[in-house]
Amino acid sequence: MGTGEQLEGLPEDSDLRRADSLAREVFSEVANKWALLIIEALGERTLRFSELRREVEGVSHKMLTQNLRMLEHNGLVDREVFPTVPPRVEYTLTEPGRALRVTVDAFCDWTQLYLDRIEEARRRSGS
Repeated sequence: MGTGEQLEGLPEDSDLRRADSLAREVFSEVANKWALLIIEALGERTLRFSELRREVEGVSHKMLTQNLRMLEHNGLVDREVFPTVPPRVEYTLTEPGRALRVTVDAFCDWTQLYLDRIEEARRRSGS
């Protein structure tokens, strides 16, 4: 990021620093495998907790809950609770969440494009 340092002294300097700080904080929270897989699984649809758990293979109940709370806290996921017995809870990406999904998709595309090179580099380095 670093734009705050480049524009030192401008009236917007504090806003740039605040945005830079927030971006780092959100990125550190969202850039984990479960959050990215949840974002990808939700896509353009609404899913219940159990449906999400089936879609995100290998995620535990606890990790799914933690990540959904974090995504909701950051405004990337909407959580809607319906007053039924038992309560029905549905999750949907918000507009910022859908915009982030475009970036997640691009990252997945990049991985597919360079998969052979990445695997070859890992073989060479012994990893």
